[in-house]
Amino acid sequence: MVQRIGLVGCGVISDIYLRNAALFNDIRFTACADMRPEAAEARAGQYGLRAMTLDELYASSDVDIVLNLTNPEAHAAVSLRALDAGKHVYTEKPLATSRADGEAIVMKAREKGLQVGSAPDTILGPGLQTCRRMIDDGTVGAVISGVATIMSHGMEHWHPAPAYYFQPGGGPVLDMGPYYIGALVTLLGPVSTVTAVGRIGLKERIVTAEGPNVGQRIPVEVPTTVHAVLCFESGAQVTLLASWDVWKHAHAPIELHGETASLRVPDPNFFGGRIERAVDRDAWSDQDMADRFFGRANYPAAKPIHANYRGLGLAEMAHAIEAGRPPRVSGEWAFHILDVMLTILRSAEEGRSLAVASRCERPAAMSDDEALSLLAENPLRQAG
Repeated sequence: MVQRIGLVGCGVISDIYLRNAALFNDIRFTACADMRPEAAEARAGQYGLRAMTLDELYASSDVDIVLNLTNPEAHAAVSLRALDAGKHVYTEKPLATSRADGEAIVMKAREKGLQVGSAPDTILGPGLQTCRRMIDDGTVGAVISGVATIMSHGMEHWHPAPAYYFQPGGGPVLDMGPYYIGALVTLLGPVSTVTAVGRIGLKERIVTAEGPNVGQRIPVEVPTTVHAVLCFESGAQVTLLASWDVWKHAHAPIELHGETASLRVPDPNFFGGRIERAVDRDAWSDQDMADRFFGRANYPAAKPIHANYRGLGLAEMAHAIEAGRPPRVSGEWAFHILDVMLTILRSAEEGRSLAVASRCERPAAMSDDEALSLLAENPLRQAG
């Protein structure tokens, strides 16, 4: 049965979800809503949807899943209201911005017999899934250590309205952490303890991106550089470097070192990329995911350079609902990621190691055939 999707939050990121929706056979967008009615009307006209008020969308009998693409601070309120209305929820990352809100979402869904799914669904792409198989089948061996790096010079140089990112709820850990920690939990399992330090780099940011806020001075209220050591239940120890105070660097997004090989994991912000493996000290061998369907560059549309198939997780969730099982990018998985991020920030603030209270199962591996089966035009079906 096709799951009907009602979109809440018609900002920039909604376009890629709506554009990719035509790829999948288990989802169909029917409605959209936004606090700014003109934004909802614009998206509705562009994609043939019905623009609704928020109240209308929550009450609509033509909506099975609410896709929550609002500002992170609004994620919890929107998700909880949708669950109260009897709708399944798929939300952009992070699940919430507080532990209490994240826990409330998971508990509410459980009480009502509904499903919650969450970005980042990049973990379902061939880049991360191939790395997962290389760890699981012994190609890399048990992972001993690693480094993950979220490093740039912040948002004010390219984002037209970057103030939020330097206020509580923002910062590099909560903004980009879901991609990296989500990937690490998928590859290595849950995190047990963290030890972190952090600081504010520049106390003020000046917007240089073109737009109405150019020249605006933004006081920085959250740490913009955080270094953390994540200890996993599996025994792996990974250093996470998260900073918006870096002009340029030469680090791989994620590099893991196992008993039998070292592995460079592609950028977890996207679905494909290049995997590199070394079994000695001489050279890396590489494997490009560009020949796999969800590894092909499709973004930006005018000149594709990245594999951006956001919506794959939403389609997998729709299939999971029909099958009566949790989605791979489940609320429990997203809550553990949130818990890890908030524990990192608290560890940095308190200057001590802290245990991570929550646990989750590793999302089940997803084969290429399983991913392709979600497509409206399945290459396997055509070949048969």
